[in-house]
Amino acid sequence: MPDSRGSSAQAVQQGLRQLGWQRLLVAALLVALATYTALRSWQLPLLSAAENTLYDVRAAGFAPRTDTDKRIVLVVYTDETNRKTGQISPVDRTVLAQALAQIEGLKQTGEGAKGIGIDVLMDSVQDDDPLLQAALRGMTTPVYLAFASNRTNPEAITWEQEQDLRRYIAAVRTDTTKPASILLVTDSDGAARRWPRRYPGLPPLLSEALTQGTSDAAPQFAGFTGPIRYRLPTAKDRPVFEKIPIDLLADPATAPLVADTIRGRYVLIGGDFADFDQFDTPFTRTGLSADPRGGQSRMIGVEVHAAMLAQLLDKALPRSVPGWAEALGAVLAVLLGMVTAALRARPWQLALGVAVQIAVFAACPLLVAQAGFDTLGFPAVGWPAGWLIAYVAVSSALRAINAAQREFAQGALGKYLPRSVASEILRNPERLRLHGEKREIFCLFSDLEGFTKLTHAVEPEMIARLLNDYLDRLSAVVLEHGGTLDKFVGDAVVAFWGAPIAYPDDGARAVKAAIAMYQAGEDFRRSAPAGVPPIGRTRVGVHFGEAIVGNFGGDGRIQYTALGDAMNTAARLESANKPLDTTILVSREAMERSGLDGFRPMGKVGLRGRATPVEVFEPVPEGAPDAHTLAEDLVAAHAAGNRAAVQALTARIEAGSHKDPALANLARRLAELDDGESYVLG
Repeated sequence: MPDSRGSSAQAVQQGLRQLGWQRLLVAALLVALATYTALRSWQLPLLSAAENTLYDVRAAGFAPRTDTDKRIVLVVYTDETNRKTGQISPVDRTVLAQALAQIEGLKQTGEGAKGIGIDVLMDSVQDDDPLLQAALRGMTTPVYLAFASNRTNPEAITWEQEQDLRRYIAAVRTDTTKPASILLVTDSDGAARRWPRRYPGLPPLLSEALTQGTSDAAPQFAGFTGPIRYRLPTAKDRPVFEKIPIDLLADPATAPLVADTIRGRYVLIGGDFADFDQFDTPFTRTGLSADPRGGQSRMIGVEVHAAMLAQLLDKALPRSVPGWAEALGAVLAVLLGMVTAALRARPWQLALGVAVQIAVFAACPLLVAQAGFDTLGFPAVGWPAGWLIAYVAVSSALRAINAAQREFAQGALGKYLPRSVASEILRNPERLRLHGEKREIFCLFSDLEGFTKLTHAVEPEMIARLLNDYLDRLSAVVLEHGGTLDKFVGDAVVAFWGAPIAYPDDGARAVKAAIAMYQAGEDFRRSAPAGVPPIGRTRVGVHFGEAIVGNFGGDGRIQYTALGDAMNTAARLESANKPLDTTILVSREAMERSGLDGFRPMGKVGLRGRATPVEVFEPVPEGAPDAHTLAEDLVAAHAAGNRAAVQALTARIEAGSHKDPALANLARRLAELDDGESYVLG
């Protein structure tokens, strides 16, 4: 009986050999990346945005609904307050002093407020400061005055303003009037989702300061940086927190109307202005609003503090998901991806298995949130992203092994070698050996302008039809002109002349092919089906130089291709068409060896990856002598340092009736360069 374990081990070893150490290393790195992604998705730029979005959906979906909170009331400056007082920034402090006096008066006649938090920075000297300072010093109700530091809130307060604020607080500080930190933190998308850190040197957070030393204190919140619990109203006419305009409270005539709303509550005083001190929350990010009456969709800062205070009063500290559980889930997600990729299943079985796993990934964070755990930081995106990377890593490795085995079994010829190469190898089978040789060749790169944008605007099926039609046309041009098709890279065609068999007229064939490819591209544009957005031009670069040409690959798969600086230069020339407003660029090396006339100079350009500039030329149509002569005269005048001639020719070009973008571009570039300089491309 054969040893199945030995045969399995042999198959694995053979697969690893066919995969190659480089692909094996890439696969291992991808698996490591998958694990890191599954664990640290909240710290990765793109994934963190997705994590934030999904958290917002969970936070909004599982947000508790509540009637109006009778423990907290917001007293707010409004735009109407500013119009009445005639003061916008800073806000009128006389009104604040009068409001504090009314609150203090309630305590003298019965039950007053539990505490007052003022979310207004006194960071500048004002004429009405003595009145407010006297009111603050005379308060017997606990008052916590807003404090912010330039170190932790540089966008809110300058260093000089902080010094004024410190002096102000020192002037009014008593046993009942103290500072409190109004620090709020936002994520990269500007949403306030979490409690801020407690920094050394800052007073307690406003919500914690208000409850210190009272039965409402919640010491378990010390150092808590988890999610802020936002709530939704149960009815449209009953907001989560009542808001009272401060001028209504400050006026002795109207203060009694709101007295019952103040008694026995925590009073938070702040601003409610359009486009000032407002924050996105999970509600506003998902289209909900904590304010049932509509209006501004974002939440004012003082209301965020109120939400934190209410969470503290309710002792609503969410449970944390154990770190080991998140790590275990990440590892399992990666292993699932690897196993799924390795399974030999029928398509419907694979689709069913993937669908089940997607459902599990989607349900897991929802179940965790429903169970009362903190999901701010839970890798809802990280786990499926890690699964996907692991799946791609293993499936790509297996595809590489399978492709090598399949294609090697079918034979090297016919699938990936050009016809001319195949014929040469059939005549000389030893050429199938993996080797390369240095050859001087004409290299050609083409590209379809705006193809990437087109793929986003057209259905995939139409893109496939268009691309196949386009590549068929350009491939036919290359083959008709005796070229070797190297490869397709998306919509780009790579070809060369001079290998495996060289002909004396390879240069002429290459340049004529470039012109014919551009014309084929124009025909393709005109024949595009109705409803397809405008298709861009075909741009081509041609260069002559030394390259390494031969069969490259492994034991299971080879490809006849050309490598080297000459190929790179042709690719750079194709890319240079865009900034130069040309469609075909031919290097001097290729132009001189083509044996053709009808080129006009386009100056010298510095290409990325080349130490010396390349002199480039553009084929011009027959019957356009001015286009040829003007370009030659312009380049010659610039090379000779004749600035006057350059200016005169430039003026002539600009005044011409026939617009020539490439020529105008050349004139503009030369006008900007010193004598002998070349235009450097990015």
